[in-house]
Amino acid sequence: MIKKITLLGMFSISIMSLAQQKFSIIPSVGYAWRTGKTPANLSREVSNHVKGLKSGLNFDISAYYHLKGNTALGLKYSHFTASSNSDFRVRNDNGQTFYVNLNTRDNISFVGPSFMYSNFNDESRHKLYFDIALGVISYSSNTNGMKITGSNLGMDTNVGYQYAITKNFSIGPKFGFTAGTLSRVKMNGTSMDLGDNQKESLHRVSLSAAAAFRF
Repeated sequence: MIKKITLLGMFSISIMSLAQQKFSIIPSVGYAWRTGKTPANLSREVSNHVKGLKSGLNFDISAYYHLKGNTALGLKYSHFTASSNSDFRVRNDNGQTFYVNLNTRDNISFVGPSFMYSNFNDESRHKLYFDIALGVISYSSNTNGMKITGSNLGMDTNVGYQYAITKNFSIGPKFGFTAGTLSRVKMNGTSMDLGDNQKESLHRVSLSAAAAFRF
């Protein structure tokens, strides 16, 4: 009898182990704010134009394979976009005043391997997770056809809460921080080194709504 109970217990444990979801896909969408300082020596018009590029739409998606316990390894991709449109008053050598329109669109993307720690395998409907990824952060800015691009090592980290609607689907808020700095860029294909006071900060914080699909 004891032998039968032992075998039954081992069989139940095996079934529970197989039933655990091994994969998670977590997309999110929200808003982000770039935290780098705006140079103090800009004119009011230029400063207002740059200010319009400091916040925008933030999207990311990550895929994880769950290891034993609460850890998981995977891949993360995130993307930030912002735009600003301004009219600048310009005076030529003859004293005539006219307006020039500047339309700028910025994009910042990140991709890299990621590590996650979570309680996704717990019975509770309330899920918490933390992830961190190291990879490549890329920047592109287009202003009236003038394109600036650059890339460097970057980091993306998030803390989130999920409420499990079902065993395979949960949803909740997420706070994120992305970091990276450019010391060299290309302007219309020509490389330029940036001085210490000219480096382009790609740091941003984000607040998003995230969903987790587990299988």
